Amino acid sequence: MDHRVIITCALNGVLTDPRQHPVPVTPDEMAAEARRAFEAGASVMHIHLRRQGHGQGHLPSWEPELSQAVCAAIRAACPGVIINHTTGTVGPDIEGPLACLAASKPEIAACNAGSLNYLKLKADGHWAWPPMLFDNPVSKIAAYLAVMRQHAITPEFECFDTGIVRSVGMFHDAGMVAPPLLYNFVMGVASGMPADAALLPILKSLALAGNSFAVTAIGRAEIWPLHRACAEAGGNLRSGLEDTFYLPDGSKASSNGAIIEALAKMALVAGRKIAGPGEVRDMLGLGREGGT
Repeated sequence: MDHRVIITCALNGVLTDPRQHPVPVTPDEMAAEARRAFEAGASVMHIHLRRQGHGQGHLPSWEPELSQAVCAAIRAACPGVIINHTTGTVGPDIEGPLACLAASKPEIAACNAGSLNYLKLKADGHWAWPPMLFDNPVSKIAAYLAVMRQHAITPEFECFDTGIVRSVGMFHDAGMVAPPLLYNFVMGVASGMPADAALLPILKSLALAGNSFAVTAIGRAEIWPLHRACAEAGGNLRSGLEDTFYLPDGSKASSNGAIIEALAKMALVAGRKIAGPGEVRDMLGLGREGGT
């Protein structure tokens, strides 16, 4: 087991509303939050783009110029930082995400590796939002992977369930992707895998050996034992205001920096050494800053 651990900060997400939570929206806000996370130990920043107009910060954007501006601002604030760019979309139209990847050339990009009925039920038995299918058929995945290869972007495979983990192995065997493979086990979505540390040995056994894995833990108090288990199992760590609003003591986080500080402390308690940006590039076989 590599005793070094890669920490990713998920800065803002697509569902978190800046009118209710302290998520960054503008390039300057993204850079400031990234700096707080960077100083706390995160070498990778996972980003989503939001519309910039007044009162529109809760809506997603796929403007290539905005992607470039956000990436440039974060890189200026955090020397050597690695960008992990979202690509998640519902439906077959992926021109926006592909244009953003081509424009900003992040070192890593999310590649949602399978479809999921994205559901959440409220206590009164009503849906929290209209039931939707987060559709990621193989044709869509292949299109993302082709553009990532073209621009030397490393895919991070987002796995919402055990069968999706197994599918990543099939993508490899079919020649769609070459090692090293980055697995991200997404746990805590109501209609996906629960945030349960007992699943980690199973997920590790389903992933192709010799590749790295991380856990995205979504929730409140239940996520912190999972982060600890992931660190102890040799996995990489991710958190931020996309995934949780709460610190281990139950208090609300005022920034991404506070969440990453708590995550870094947990990694150190587990006997792991936090990898800096240069080490992360070596560990994952990434190119120089900016994807070149």
